[in-house]
Amino acid sequence: MTPNFRKHLSKVRHEVFWPPFILLIAALLCSLWDRSLFLTVTTATNNFIIDHFGWWFSGGSLLMVLTCFALLFSPIAKVKIGGPKATPILNKWQWFSIVLCTTIATGIIFWGTAEPIFHLISPPNFLSNSNNTDGVNALSLVFLHWSFTPYAIYCIPALAFAVAFYNKKLPFSLQSTLFPLFTSKNKVFASVIDGICLFALIAGMSASLGAGILTLSGGIHSLFGFTSEALTALLTILIVAAFIISAISGLNKGIKILSDINLRVFILLGIFVFFSADFLSILSLAGSALQQYVTEFFNYGTLAIQYPEDPWPKSWTTFNWANWMAWAPITALFLGRIGYGYTIRQFLIFNWILPAVFGLIWMSIFSGISIDLATDKGVNLQQVLQAEGAEYIIYSIFEHLPWTQLVAVLFLVTALLSYVTAADSNTEAMSGLSATGISPDDPTPPIVVKIIWGITIGSISYIMLELAGIEGIKMLSNIGGLPALFLITAVTIGMVINLIKGKI
Repeated sequence: MTPNFRKHLSKVRHEVFWPPFILLIAALLCSLWDRSLFLTVTTATNNFIIDHFGWWFSGGSLLMVLTCFALLFSPIAKVKIGGPKATPILNKWQWFSIVLCTTIATGIIFWGTAEPIFHLISPPNFLSNSNNTDGVNALSLVFLHWSFTPYAIYCIPALAFAVAFYNKKLPFSLQSTLFPLFTSKNKVFASVIDGICLFALIAGMSASLGAGILTLSGGIHSLFGFTSEALTALLTILIVAAFIISAISGLNKGIKILSDINLRVFILLGIFVFFSADFLSILSLAGSALQQYVTEFFNYGTLAIQYPEDPWPKSWTTFNWANWMAWAPITALFLGRIGYGYTIRQFLIFNWILPAVFGLIWMSIFSGISIDLATDKGVNLQQVLQAEGAEYIIYSIFEHLPWTQLVAVLFLVTALLSYVTAADSNTEAMSGLSATGISPDDPTPPIVVKIIWGITIGSISYIMLELAGIEGIKMLSNIGGLPALFLITAVTIGMVINLIKGKI
């Protein structure tokens, strides 16, 4: 063991690093020993949470949206993160590109064309009396899941951490986000919170990596007809190596550069698909869906409360909110860190409004073309979904666009960049949470911790994908949404207290 390695290892917060690491390895071993038992237990636990806490996920998420809106127009919106003399570490384009690419991962790539087809096949019962078409209903629900509510779930803890870390000079811990309610610096309490949220995010990143690998392997198979057991391993190694190298290079190199490229590719791909499709039909569909989303916002925001026995809100909306919340606390550490030098109002615009608007535009294009082909153009995407899987829908759509192979290759590059740019920033945050001595003056965690977490995520994802499937690890991620729900609700209440006081 080299002196430099020992130096890095000495900075590890062992009480935060080892419990989630050991639990994940134990879960992995259990899934390999008896997959059916593992899935039975995790599914039962996940269902219990969704059945009994769905009302809280629903109401809590709506409260976060309303709190973001109130903060935007409050007097404290003028407060600068880091103090009056703080200078931003990123310009606004860099800031937005990093925020967007950190929070997207493979989500909109994988679900943009697939989710509306699910809603067309199995529409929710509560929309049975809707005056709109099934396509409008489906797209309005996609807007619910990929715009203002999920980004409010990210924005609230991120803003709380930014203020706590830079303005209040509190430790690099999720406990710091509770500063309006809880001022104690109890190390045990902080370690428990950090460890649970770390566990949830690693499970979520492993599941997301699995979805990314499926997207890439599906594209390679569709384009070249190539399939191999070695392909999954090669893709895993490629993605993990890419985000580890990017994370090691730091904020001002890998993360900044990859996010910039990724956003530009997103824009290029979106423009091409929009103008290659029947864009007038897409515009009409998106306009009607947006009108329904706005007028039904409070109805959609309380689905689990209004329809506690309906399986649709449980399997879609509540499940989604649990997953977003499992990611939100750790992601908040990174988002809060890069908001230095900007006001709270600017923070809300760049972390809540602009990403949500981007989500609306992206889903209008990709969900819009998916719905248009399935309902008006006679393309049986429902059969593709049921026969081949969600990852093949996008490639079936590309067959109806010009330059099919070129666009599919560009999409593959986008999918790869999307996961890498999200994973490197979250790896940075996870590593910071697992290390000691992190401060505004020295915010970079040890390299060895980044490497360990990167390899761990890749290994779990690969083994679960190849030998046991990723269903269980997805459940583990969602189970982590429950403690995150408690934490973020408390953080939101703290922000409401700040609003009432009119100061931070």
